[in-house]
Amino acid sequence: MKKPISYLMLFACIALLFASSCKKTEPDEGNLTSFQKLTDYLKVYNLDLTSEGILKDWIIPASDVNGNESSYYIMDIRQSVDFNICHIEGAHNVGFGNVVTEAAEAEGKTILVACYTGQGAAHAVIALRLSGYPDAKSLKWGMSSWNSTLDKWTSNISDTAIGHANWTTDATATLVEFAEPNLITSGTDAESILKERVDTLLAKGFRGIAAVDVLGNYNNYFINNYWAEADVNTYGHIKDAYRINPLTLLNGEYKYLDPSKTIVTYCWTGQTSSMVTAYLTVLGYDAKSLKFGANGMIYNNLQSHKWTSSGTYNCAK
Repeated sequence: MKKPISYLMLFACIALLFASSCKKTEPDEGNLTSFQKLTDYLKVYNLDLTSEGILKDWIIPASDVNGNESSYYIMDIRQSVDFNICHIEGAHNVGFGNVVTEAAEAEGKTILVACYTGQGAAHAVIALRLSGYPDAKSLKWGMSSWNSTLDKWTSNISDTAIGHANWTTDATATLVEFAEPNLITSGTDAESILKERVDTLLAKGFRGIAAVDVLGNYNNYFINNYWAEADVNTYGHIKDAYRINPLTLLNGEYKYLDPSKTIVTYCWTGQTSSMVTAYLTVLGYDAKSLKFGANGMIYNNLQSHKWTSSGTYNCAK
């Protein structure tokens, strides 16, 4: 009878030793920075800046919404004077800073955010998706695409970069690694840090910058061309711009961003870059989206991703 008892004691000791050993190898969260706590949380909960994470199915064209308005809880974040002139049937006029609070009224419906051009709405979608509304979507091209009377795009397409001294076909800037941003927060755990950072994003509002300002002062910014390499080779880019795409937490491409400078991201239309900019703002970077993207710089050179025309869908008043 003694032998089994000896084995039991031996197994118990081994188990205790193993548990003790494992405990020593666990990370000490007390030594993690606020940035590390936040980014670890975003990675674990599939909120990374990827097409399978926070960028999954985030935008929808007006043609898909028309006739299906009742399927969505529509937040129109334009000024009330414009909302009252024309809005989508059933839409709610909500201030940008209140979109997360208003989301509680959606009652399970997919939230659709509409603005003037689709750029401000993309900021709001990031705030919503980071706040527990993973299916929130942005209306592509904004209300400009809903009805021609609301068009804010046509007056903003431009060829200002064509022939500009600071638009180049040279190689993009060489990537180097930088330190993480100094994320100042009163939160002590990842969830409270994330909430505080989303609140900061909502308080700041849409963070955009005009193409002429960036082209004329490119060396004042850390510029990221959020395109595929083939597209940069086809069209060129702003002088000294980097090309960081993908830009993820999991694979560490965020380390190529310089937290000491204002990070300007541009894409085709300013809508995707607005998503990226909002996300970077939450992470603690000083970030801005180049408004109207390539459509506002090299419109007539573009072979795709171009603003074309407005819809003719009904307006509610």
